[in-house]
Amino acid sequence: MKNGTDSPWWKETTVYQIYPRSFQDSNGDGIGDLPGIISRLDYIKALGFETIWISPFFASPQKDFGYDISDYKAIAPEYGTMEDCDRLIDEVHRRGMKILFDMVLNHTSDEHPWFIESASSKDNPKRDWYVWHDGKGPGKPPNNWLSQVGGSGWHFSKQTGQWFWAAFLPFQPDLNYRNHEVKETMFNILRFWLDKGVDGFRLDIIGAIYEDEQFRDNPFSFRLLPGPESGDKFFRSVEMIENLPETIEFARELRSVLDEYEGRFLIGETFGSLKALRDFTGREKPDGLHSTFLFKTMMTPLKASALRKLIREQEETFPEPWIPTWVYANHDSMRCISRYKGNERLLRLQVLLQHTARGIPVTYQGEEIAMKQSPIGHKDALDPVARAYRWMPGFLFNFFNRMTRGAMNRDGCRTPMQWDSGPNSGFSPPGCETWLPVNEDYRICNRDLQQNDSESLLGFYRRLLSLRRGEEGLRSGALILPQQENGSALLVYDRIGKEKKFRMYMNFSPDPQTLSGVEREIPILSTEFSKTGNCNLTLLSPYEGRIYIVEKHGI
Repeated sequence: MKNGTDSPWWKETTVYQIYPRSFQDSNGDGIGDLPGIISRLDYIKALGFETIWISPFFASPQKDFGYDISDYKAIAPEYGTMEDCDRLIDEVHRRGMKILFDMVLNHTSDEHPWFIESASSKDNPKRDWYVWHDGKGPGKPPNNWLSQVGGSGWHFSKQTGQWFWAAFLPFQPDLNYRNHEVKETMFNILRFWLDKGVDGFRLDIIGAIYEDEQFRDNPFSFRLLPGPESGDKFFRSVEMIENLPETIEFARELRSVLDEYEGRFLIGETFGSLKALRDFTGREKPDGLHSTFLFKTMMTPLKASALRKLIREQEETFPEPWIPTWVYANHDSMRCISRYKGNERLLRLQVLLQHTARGIPVTYQGEEIAMKQSPIGHKDALDPVARAYRWMPGFLFNFFNRMTRGAMNRDGCRTPMQWDSGPNSGFSPPGCETWLPVNEDYRICNRDLQQNDSESLLGFYRRLLSLRRGEEGLRSGALILPQQENGSALLVYDRIGKEKKFRMYMNFSPDPQTLSGVEREIPILSTEFSKTGNCNLTLLSPYEGRIYIVEKHGI
């Protein structure tokens, strides 16, 4: 993928996330698969995305639907074969696109042969491949560490009388990266896929790779739930189990592995302050992960003042040659249109911001047609996180699920992709039972309904991505925040390219806003109109955003 600038491809790309189980079923078993993804590549290409990130499809018992891996070099049969995987990589590249695999380095399935051996006896050669420790007494875990989903992350093995650590769910034991053999084995797994042509990896909960070597308790925290810059929860800090110095060093080691290959890319999932996330990418120079997800975007209110502050912080923390990311939805979070209570105008503003601010934008499948969060109840959910809270009354669960942006019942954002108005919305053949029910609104919200409608959200995505792809200034130009009055409902920023200067105006208000000084500026895109000739040049509608070109002499 040539981008016409000196920047590496990943700095200018746009990413489309596929949750394979819910994207396209090709064989009628109700589960999406790799041949199904291949059949839809032309759709993604025509939409304008340049890179595809695919959630795990490796061999797995599927207790956490692929994030519990039992063989890193095999494909789960419900998703296809190794031949299908090879063809997927080739077909993506044939279209001039890039492909990222989702790699779970922190833990395996408890059904992985390594863990079965490790759990068999204290003197097994694989014992030290996982994190084992004696308890403090009968029924008492080694310390107070909590898992990321709540409750103790320690689990007792009757067979050997010790406890093993699992940072996420009980059937996902953490690997022990203080064991050099483990580290080299996992590095070689990355090389296996890089040799096959994978362009890089999204790294699942990479911040949890190392734990405190002395197994000290986590200190008290005043936080009940995680926040924009802290993973602390349930009044417990994560100081001893997340973002340790050893993990930061591990990020640099991963970068060294990727640097053995030309033009590859790493993006990490972890949580914490912007400073902590910058550490993963390199403090003095960018020698760690190429980028990390900045989930503070999800938690920042869509208000002009809050977004100005966010952009300023991200630009200060990730200046060139570092780069921020812009992510608002994924397979673990509530659908955007549901978070915004059906306000598609607000959603379009978010999309405009996401794809015109400096950074790497990541879009989750279905967001481009405003798929809604499914109302699947936690007592009916397949998600193991939701199942762990079946004891909780519905009203209380729903409150916490909303507070965590859908993270306690992820089924709601994982329902099958809505392609058309036919049976199963085109995801599975007629008569099949899909692994999760298709959303009830699929007849009025699907790809086909929006495909030929230039005023639709899908049409807006195509226009925006096409513009970004064709304009160097929007892909890689510097970002400038001009001075604005406090309390302004307008978010304004510039992207400065080699030949053009672009100015973004976004009205995060239910009231029209007057633009001043735009007489010599040329509007080229609006969230409200497919043709900017229909715009009132000096008046923004409620929740409208526009891109203007400032003429060369204004640069």
